[in-house]
Amino acid sequence: MERVAGTLLAVVAAVAAAVLLLVAPAAAELTRVEHLPKAEGSLAVLAVGDWGRRGQYNQTLVAQQMGVVGEKLGIDFVISTGDNIYNDGIANTSDPLFKECFTNIYTAQSLQTPWYIVLGNHDYTGNALAQQDPAIRDVDSRYLAIAKSFIVNSGVADFFLLDTSPFYLKYWNSSKYDWRNVAPRDTYIANLLNDLDDALMQSEAPWKIVVGHHPISSGCEHGNTTELEQLLRPILEACIYSFAMTMLYEQARGADMYVNGHDHCLQHISSRNSPVQFMTSGGGSKAWAGKFKTTSDKIEFIYDGQGFLSMQLSNTEAHLVFYDVAGNVLHTYDSTKAEDDED
Repeated sequence: MERVAGTLLAVVAAVAAAVLLLVAPAAAELTRVEHLPKAEGSLAVLAVGDWGRRGQYNQTLVAQQMGVVGEKLGIDFVISTGDNIYNDGIANTSDPLFKECFTNIYTAQSLQTPWYIVLGNHDYTGNALAQQDPAIRDVDSRYLAIAKSFIVNSGVADFFLLDTSPFYLKYWNSSKYDWRNVAPRDTYIANLLNDLDDALMQSEAPWKIVVGHHPISSGCEHGNTTELEQLLRPILEACIYSFAMTMLYEQARGADMYVNGHDHCLQHISSRNSPVQFMTSGGGSKAWAGKFKTTSDKIEFIYDGQGFLSMQLSNTEAHLVFYDVAGNVLHTYDSTKAEDDED
């Protein structure tokens, strides 16, 4: 058993190392990670957020079902939508809380694959830089918080992982957050939005999926994030308006989806202004808040409980499934596009 575990960890380390070797940062651009899809051009991904509670609040049960679904789909990687370690992130890269919340919980063989990580507000109240430190990968090679914001290029989809905590003015005015390498806020946000806008316009992937911790549109406890509605949403939707008006396919493509956590629930919301779909996957542990908000967008599905999201993507099809803590299918979403939509 020990020999198998050791071999598995060695494979994980090799995979993570190979991925990191393909990182290609450039000045004034978001860091990029290449993660090629399967040989036939398909991609399978799980997304989960708000999980790191030492297995409590059903975190272990969610992890077990993620392992089952991950094995069935043959997942390529996992996306974490933030709030990775409660209540206040980690103190340093040797903090035992990291293993207690991550390594010791997500033990299924199918989950021994890269995890691409964004930070949540609870991660920022600890040592936020520790989660990005390459030394954390010496503890667990799967944990790839490459940068505060970065892009995973996977052929059939580009995932734009975005650092949303600095947008939230309430956090910024609190002294308990670790804002190193962020201040000044206005410059940081302006640069990030410009980089995202450029990356979306340049992307040639069939599917463009933006990932952040905080929701843009939500019917769950926290509701809409005003700062993201004002600053981020126009970028995701302005490209689509430009596409509709100019028909310049190669220059005007917006995001297909925005995936977030923060609200400890599962939900699918359709924008009333554009084709963008808002997906919340924040049910990795503590849930059942019993609090709801209104949003002007169309709520397709909402579940005030624990669970996670899967995505199966090809050049022309996207199949998304929300699962509960027992692995039951709660909601599905399918989208297709013609081959020449990719041009």
